[in-house]
Amino acid sequence: MLTPKMEEALNEQIKWEFYSAYLYLSMAAYFEDLGLEGFAHWMKSQTAEETMHAMKFYKFVNERGGRVRLQEIPQPPIEWESPLAAMEYALNHEREVTKRINRLMDFAKEEGDHATEIFLQWFVSEQVEEEDSFGRIVNQMKLIKDSPQGLFHIDRELAGRVLDLNLLAQEA
Repeated sequence: MLTPKMEEALNEQIKWEFYSAYLYLSMAAYFEDLGLEGFAHWMKSQTAEETMHAMKFYKFVNERGGRVRLQEIPQPPIEWESPLAAMEYALNHEREVTKRINRLMDFAKEEGDHATEIFLQWFVSEQVEEEDSFGRIVNQMKLIKDSPQGLFHIDRELAGRVLDLNLLAQEA
């Protein structure tokens, strides 16, 4: 059984995961507008992944006898100074998500909620992967600087991202 405070904290994280999906969909639209279909594809895949993360929290709250209370999701930005600025924004966003997951983990420990601690360990590991994947893209973009050829090369690479929705569905 979740404590009321833990339930509230997990509901806040559900909102944050859906906001992440919304943000990445906004970025996909931005990249599509620039003709960077690979970046857009990558962000749409990220949107699906973040939605599954939200649903994983949703399912957990229900399984623990809590009540999911969906909250208002703020509008994400719609414009960035450059593709690099957009990806740096996303990397910083993932760093914020990591902080939030870590605070949830600390809170679960404080509450003596071992089941939530175990549940959150998956997200702790996931955030290492998220920061790494965004960080690699940002680093590549910094290496190419203002090279249109380099940007299109990265765009082609990102177009190859395969998202296994069956695997995500099992996680949720």
